[in-house]
Amino acid sequence: MTSTPRDQAGEPNPLHALTLDELRRRTSMKWRTHPADVLPLWVAEMDAPLARPVVRAVTEAMELGDTGYPFGSAYAEALAAFAGKRWGWDDLAVGRTAIVPDVMLGVVEMLRLVTDPGDPVIVNPPVYPPFYAFVTHMDRRVVEAPLDPGLRIDLGVLEETFRRAVAGGGRAAYLLCSPHNPTGTVHTADELAAVAALAERHGVRVVADEIHAPVVTAPDARFVPYLSVPGAERGLALMSASKGWNLAGLKAALALAGPGAAADLARMPEEVGHGPSHIGVLAHTAALRDGTAWLDAVLAGIDENRRLLTALLAERLPGVVHRPGEATYLAWLDCRALDLGDDPAEVFLGRGRVALSSGLPFGSGGAGHVRLNLATSPEVLTEAVGRMAAALR
Repeated sequence: MTSTPRDQAGEPNPLHALTLDELRRRTSMKWRTHPADVLPLWVAEMDAPLARPVVRAVTEAMELGDTGYPFGSAYAEALAAFAGKRWGWDDLAVGRTAIVPDVMLGVVEMLRLVTDPGDPVIVNPPVYPPFYAFVTHMDRRVVEAPLDPGLRIDLGVLEETFRRAVAGGGRAAYLLCSPHNPTGTVHTADELAAVAALAERHGVRVVADEIHAPVVTAPDARFVPYLSVPGAERGLALMSASKGWNLAGLKAALALAGPGAAADLARMPEEVGHGPSHIGVLAHTAALRDGTAWLDAVLAGIDENRRLLTALLAERLPGVVHRPGEATYLAWLDCRALDLGDDPAEVFLGRGRVALSSGLPFGSGGAGHVRLNLATSPEVLTEAVGRMAAALR
C-alpha cells in the first residue's frame, strides 16, 4: 500500500501545546458534560490549538465583518487540490459538489435523494451511533451488516444484506463509514471496488461518510475515496475538514457525487446550502489549502499516542484487547475479559473518573467495548489509563 505524503515542515506536535488547566477553560460539550474531576476522552474533539492558517482566516473575516452567507466554490476547489496531492485523486469534479451544513446533515439529505420513507439503510456495526439516530429520525429503517471478526467489511454478509434489502422491489441505500469509526479501519481499493460491484448488482445506492479521510495516522496506510474506485459512478460522498483540523464548531461540509449521481445531487433543495456557516466555509478552506503541515504534525502525535496506548494497556490493563487502527484518532477497546458488564464506560466513569464513549450505541458488537479519544497529550492519556486500571481494584 502506498503511504500518504506528509508535510510536517517543522511544526511542533499540537497535542503538546495546551495544559489541562487551559483545556478546562473550554466550554464545548467535551469539557462541560462531566464534572471537573473527570478526564474527558470520549467525544471526537482534539486537545490542541487550531492551525494558524485557520485562525488567520477566521480572524481576518471577523476584522472585516465578513460574516454573511457562503458563496462560491473555493471550499470544493481546496478539497480537490488536497485530494489530488494527498490521495492521488485527480477526478474530484468541483461541479459535482454542494456545500451542506455538516456531514451528518449532508448524509440525511443524500439519503433523502435516493430512498423513500420506510426504505432500508444498511450500516456496518459497530459503527458511529448517529447513523442509527439520524436514519431512524428521517423515517428510514436501519439494517445491520456487521463487520467480520477482523473488524473489516464482510462482503459475504453485505451481499446477503443487499439482496434481502431489495427483495421486495423497493429502494435501499448503504451508509458506508470510511475510514471506519470506531475501529479506525482504512478500507482498501479492492474492498471498495467490491462494495461498488455489489451495490450495482443489487441496485443499492452508496452514501459514503468520509469525514475522517484526512486522519490516516498509520504511516503505511492511504485513504481511498469511494468515488475514485471503478463502479462507484452512482455513489455519493460527504467530506469535511471538521475532524482533521478540529473544526466541529465551525459548520461546513461538502457533498460529492459520482458522474452517475450528478442528477441526484442537482435535486437537493437549494435551501440546504443556506445551512453552512460562511465562517465555517472560510475555516475549512484555509485548513485544506494551507494547513497540511499542522495536520501532519497532529497525525504524528496521534500515531505516537496509539503506540503509547498499546504499551500502557499491556502494562496496566492486559485484559483489554486493542487492535490499533490505521485512521481516526479513536481507539476501540474490547473490555469483555474484565467482567465489567455490557457498559464498561459506566464503570470507568464512576470509579475511575474517566469519560469514554460507551460501546452500546455503536450497535451489534458494541457491548463490552469502549471508545477512547487519542487526540490528547501523552500525559493525559497516561493518567487516563492509570485511572482505568485503578477502577478495577
